[in-house]
Amino acid sequence: MRLTLLGTGDARQVPVYNCNCAACASARLTPARRRGPCCALIECGAQRWLIDSGLTDLTERFPPHSLSGILQTHYHADHAQGLLHLRWGQGLIIPVHGPDDAEGLADLYKHPGILDFSQPFAPFEQRQLGELSVTALPLNHSKVTFGYLLEGDGRRIAYLTDTLGVPDACAEVLRQQPLDLLVLDCSTAPQPIAPRNHNDLTRVLEVVDQLQPRQTVLTHIGHSFDTWLLANPGALPAGVSLAFDGRVL
Repeated sequence: MRLTLLGTGDARQVPVYNCNCAACASARLTPARRRGPCCALIECGAQRWLIDSGLTDLTERFPPHSLSGILQTHYHADHAQGLLHLRWGQGLIIPVHGPDDAEGLADLYKHPGILDFSQPFAPFEQRQLGELSVTALPLNHSKVTFGYLLEGDGRRIAYLTDTLGVPDACAEVLRQQPLDLLVLDCSTAPQPIAPRNHNDLTRVLEVVDQLQPRQTVLTHIGHSFDTWLLANPGALPAGVSLAFDGRVL
């Protein structure tokens, strides 16, 4: 089983328009330090599923029939805007499995084109997609949002983005067996007061202590957190590392 982190930024991405902080200035000079919309690709056997669709060049990245489908965490624009163009393809159907959100994004449900939204996940539902098992885990966010437990080839990966902490019921599922990899939202540096919809580093380390994964990778990174890490290079404990666009796990 292979997970490729295609985008690792928050909604602003990095660099942020008209920002001259250290992280944004560095990203303008070094393309490898840029962060696109948060999304990933999970591959297991013959299965190849995109996790979120905030990338606006999906039709260029993924040739026809190269994806088994899309696992949508939620329908905020930075995670779903790529669907607005992808839907106008022809000659194939792409299943989009995600939360049952009556609003969705814009007019996607009214004009779905080649996208099939007909089978939304129920909370904690497990689906067997060929060699890949996927369990939908409800998260703490401002819009109905799922993380995903991905199991296959004897491995367990939890992909949890756009969340503040991890709900107790989700943690119970994730602790049933050891996690090989936890990919977790960490949008900001440590904050004196807990943020509303995304983890800061303080909340992240609490989750890591709670779940005890073998490896943790932080994603959904904001430019201010990147800047803070430049000034605090030893802040991440052993076993916890930072995502970057294109990282393969």
